Amino acid sequence: MKKFLLMLLCGLFFCSVASADKADLTQIENYLNNLTSIKAGFVQMASNGGTAEGKIYISKPSKIRMEYTAPESLLIVGNGDYIIYNDKELDQITNIDYKDIPATMILTKKINFNNGDLKVVDFYKDSGQVAVTVEMPKTPSVKPITLIFDQAPFRLKQWKVIDPQNIEITVSLFDIEEDIKLERDLFKFDKNTGKSKSKTQRK
Repeated sequence: MKKFLLMLLCGLFFCSVASADKADLTQIENYLNNLTSIKAGFVQMASNGGTAEGKIYISKPSKIRMEYTAPESLLIVGNGDYIIYNDKELDQITNIDYKDIPATMILTKKINFNNGDLKVVDFYKDSGQVAVTVEMPKTPSVKPITLIFDQAPFRLKQWKVIDPQNIEITVSLFDIEEDIKLERDLFKFDKNTGKSKSKTQRK
């Protein structure tokens, strides 16, 4: 009898965890699906010891700009068709397809963890933050991404990815502004300057 009760309690416990995870995943979906834009500073850290920082702008769907500050000489601009990776020091420009980067799920207009395009492979929650690791089963060459959210207020604060050299890259956001209007020129790449206006205006 005691063994039966123990099994029953364990079953109830795992059901409650599953329900909590489902509610948390729905919260993440709703947050990302309702998010229209982000402007923030970022710090990027690599598992091999590399560090960088700069400014990031996201306008959904599919637009992103990452301006790295000196001594880095990188500029990343996603205009909705493809992502431009510009190494200004080497005068090198590379076009990257959106489907080849895990951070695409942050930029997409709508995500759904149950549609088969995304698969949750890990989940963690404490009193201060929620973390979810997601992979893309239909694109096995793209490694999983871990999204980390603050709980109060609920907002994206960090993500982690593994690059093609198997180096873990962590991008942490600060001075975050959400749902503001961003100039379209931010997401137009100018090879001659690598710069564009960055004024913002509240909706």
